[in-house]
Amino acid sequence: MSKPMKYVYAFAEGGRDMAALLGGKGAGLAEMTRIGLPVPPGFTVTTDACKVYLKTGEEPPELAVEAAQALAGLEQAMGRTLGAPDDPLLVSVRSGARFSMPGMMETILDIGLNDESVAGIAKATGQERFAWDSYRRLVQMFGHTVMGVDGDLFEEALTAHKTRRAVADDHLLDAGELAELTEEFKAIIRKETGEDFPQDPAEQLSRAIRAVFDSWNTERARVYRQREHISEDLGTAVNVQAMVFGNLGADSGTGVAFTRDPATGERGVYGDYLPDAQGEDVVAGVRDALPLIELKKLNGPVYGELVDHLRTLEDHYRDLCDVEFTVERGKLWILQTRVGKRTAEAAFRIAHDLREEGTVSEDEALVRVSGAELTRLMFPRFRTTSDDVPLAHGVPASPGAAVGAVVFDSAEAVRRAAAGEQVVLVRRETTPDDLPGMIAAQAVLTSRGGKTSHAAVVARGMGKVCVCGAEALAVDTVARRFTTETGTVVNEGDVVSVDGTAGTVHLGELPLTASEVGRALETAAAAGPLTEAVLGALAHADSVRRLQVRANADTPEDAVRARALGAQGIGLCRTEHMFLGERRALVEAMILAREDTAREEALAALLPLQREDFTKILEAMDGLPVTIRLLDPPLHEFLPDRMELAVRLAEAAEPDPRDRELLAAVERMHEQNPMLGLRGVRLGLAVPGLMAMQVRAVAEAATARLRAGGDPKAEIMIPLVGTVEELRLARTEAERVLAEVAAETGTELDCPIGTMIELPRAALTAGKIAGTADFFSFGTNDLTQTTWGLSRDDAEASFFPLYLEKGVFEVSPFETIDQEGVGRLVEIAVEAGRAVNPRLQTGVCGEHGGDPDSIHFFHRAGLDYVSCSPFRIPAARLEAGRATLTETTRTSDTR
Repeated sequence: MSKPMKYVYAFAEGGRDMAALLGGKGAGLAEMTRIGLPVPPGFTVTTDACKVYLKTGEEPPELAVEAAQALAGLEQAMGRTLGAPDDPLLVSVRSGARFSMPGMMETILDIGLNDESVAGIAKATGQERFAWDSYRRLVQMFGHTVMGVDGDLFEEALTAHKTRRAVADDHLLDAGELAELTEEFKAIIRKETGEDFPQDPAEQLSRAIRAVFDSWNTERARVYRQREHISEDLGTAVNVQAMVFGNLGADSGTGVAFTRDPATGERGVYGDYLPDAQGEDVVAGVRDALPLIELKKLNGPVYGELVDHLRTLEDHYRDLCDVEFTVERGKLWILQTRVGKRTAEAAFRIAHDLREEGTVSEDEALVRVSGAELTRLMFPRFRTTSDDVPLAHGVPASPGAAVGAVVFDSAEAVRRAAAGEQVVLVRRETTPDDLPGMIAAQAVLTSRGGKTSHAAVVARGMGKVCVCGAEALAVDTVARRFTTETGTVVNEGDVVSVDGTAGTVHLGELPLTASEVGRALETAAAAGPLTEAVLGALAHADSVRRLQVRANADTPEDAVRARALGAQGIGLCRTEHMFLGERRALVEAMILAREDTAREEALAALLPLQREDFTKILEAMDGLPVTIRLLDPPLHEFLPDRMELAVRLAEAAEPDPRDRELLAAVERMHEQNPMLGLRGVRLGLAVPGLMAMQVRAVAEAATARLRAGGDPKAEIMIPLVGTVEELRLARTEAERVLAEVAAETGTELDCPIGTMIELPRAALTAGKIAGTADFFSFGTNDLTQTTWGLSRDDAEASFFPLYLEKGVFEVSPFETIDQEGVGRLVEIAVEAGRAVNPRLQTGVCGEHGGDPDSIHFFHRAGLDYVSCSPFRIPAARLEAGRATLTETTRTSDTR
């Protein structure tokens, strides 16, 4: 008989290894309880209970009984009863998903307060104002979160009271005003919902738990999960915890602490502290917090105890920890811990430092950083001079450089971004409802809050530039402008530059310069702690990875840069890019030729140009493989636009005869679907002499390099093969030309000939094709288009956003490989090809070759290399190393 499902766990029953069941927050509370930290007691309702609720619309029948039993245990531990009229127990109800989703789901504080118990808590604490402040917070939170009342209605009432008193902050309202405000809040609830705020503490608790379950499916939570690639079916846990209060006077307070700086990774204790405040005030950023070090002056013993606990937590988790705490009348309570979100810079420095300290191994340090983070570090930075006076300074919450038009709400940010405009979202402080705008914006700028505010935490998690707490800016969201301390007015639409590294904002667009990391990667020389950490991680990745990393490069300049960035060859050299500019006229002449002689003359003129290109590229990559793809796109792409030609002819007094010829050629070569028409190997077989010219150029370039003492390793790739017969014909022609050049020069060439697998039929018949190929290179861009039966450009401009919104795609298959479809074709082709030709080299040259998730798949699929644009090479090297380590871990876990 199976063991009955358990839906509620007391904190003392869990641990950090139960995060899938208890959520990240619940597992952290359980772990801290287990190791003896001062955690207010409580219990966790599991993610399993949430899944049942989301599936059926009802809580599991057992949940009510288990929750009541857990509450009884909590009441016994605290010596108080929930909602009792004298000295009541109050509890918080907080969400806690498996993966951190800061601010995306709901929290309700002070559950248990009602018209009777508010007097009891006032008497027990001796603070009437505190009691009414707590009650009004509960009514406001409960009304909005649980009962669905528009939150602006409460804010308007609160603002009216502050206006009458001529005060800026909530905490300056006295007990009488807060009591009036609470009654107004209850009246708003009654008017908006037709029911009264519930007085029964048990009802408050059960409805709050249900509201947290419901918050899993709010729009902002869905948007965040989509952005962070978090599965929709995980559900959230709910944590019910005894309340402790930071708003009981000067000897109380609340804060958020980090064991290292989450923006830079520097060692030390960082964070914010608010005296006489509740935790939500810090996270929301509605009051400007003090630096955490100020707590040392306010209460040295509590600060020392906090530092000890932070050290314990970092040693225990072996990572940066993000810790929420409350001081209640001089007593320290730890409310939450989690492995903290961090910027890309901090990720590399923390991983490096923990390895240097002996806390983590070299392998684990590498696994803790990612190619996506490395890419962000390679973005340019602003180049400033002493004449560049900032509009304002703030907290450098998330580094980087961003330029955009100022917008003052999320909807406008989304609208402008969708139209292709870069924007900077400016707010006094952000809330979870601002998430769509934060995603759309290049940067976030707030006039309130610090490194632990909602804006800072979310921006860091997304890798967005962020400056918080720019107090000198007076942000007016109604007039849609902000004003600086000196009186400068910046209106919506004005362009600003936000420097998240320096914490400054500048009017206009500042010039950019290469990043410190970008320069270090090209020179392989560290210039500081960050570059030392990056180069160390890459060196270890190179030492453990199996996948080679090559470059997609079409010019000598690209080849030189790619090699400097660590490329181990060129996996895709696109020869069509060599036919542009002034050379287009020669291609036009080849296309217009009606006789063999004219076509041969055009090809003869192209030959030395191609040979020179190949010679320089082979020189740049001397000793490393260079895979040269023969002409792939249809020839009409090298001709002028049909409409442009027709207009030119119609408007000309004396039409150019060449224009008439070009128009006739364009119309003759027009195809309904050029992607599936006369291109690739079909073009090489259909146009006499074209393939021979390109192969000869490769052969003569390689011969020239050999005679110059070089070590050329040219490879010829036949594109768009769909059947082995095409490859046999093309290979026969290529081998004939290679033999001719060898005979003419007396130099034997070792030039492998392979094919690009970019059609489903090629993948499915790879066993036959492999008998005629020396290598396979998967062109995953076209393979994705032909497998899905769609055009990337057309799809991304039309229905892709809808498909992403509706969950048809979790991510675009052109960004990350579709493992089930396109990926399966790759696996089939690799397996079938190597069964026939065990020495078959396999790689990928589509841009998926630089995508971190795709690289892990290609590693598992057994490919020999990935190839990507030069800029993505460092990230690809890093991910190839991580793929080796994570695959080793995954394999050992399944044994």
